[in-house]
Amino acid sequence: MRWREVASDERGSSPVEFVLVGSLLTVLTLAVLQLGLAVYVRNVVHDAAVEGAHYAALADTALEEGAERTRLSITRAVGATYAEDIAVAESDRLGHATAVVTVRTTLPIVGLLGIPYAMEVNADAPLETLGEE
Repeated sequence: MRWREVASDERGSSPVEFVLVGSLLTVLTLAVLQLGLAVYVRNVVHDAAVEGAHYAALADTALEEGAERTRLSITRAVGATYAEDIAVAESDRLGHATAVVTVRTTLPIVGLLGIPYAMEVNADAPLETLGEE
């Protein structure tokens, strides 16, 4: 009989339930915030790559200037560590000459710390010309 009384006693269960549920909700909230941060960083890097591609595609600029514009945009928004691997090239994969900006950067996993070079973003822009072709 004594074991039944001990097994049915619920005293002290509220703090344990609070800790279990509270920790689960805290982890879930932090995971959602981290996902939001990762999406934000991806959008910043993508927008910077698009801006750099459009700048590099101008008739009076060099491709390297597009890379520098991309680097500056990323550095201002999320920091210089996210703007270390930027490549600009000329391509014709869209059927005409285009400037292609490729950014390989860190995928944030815990805060802004993450896996280096795990995220790659590309942006294209048609090259302008000054003369008739």
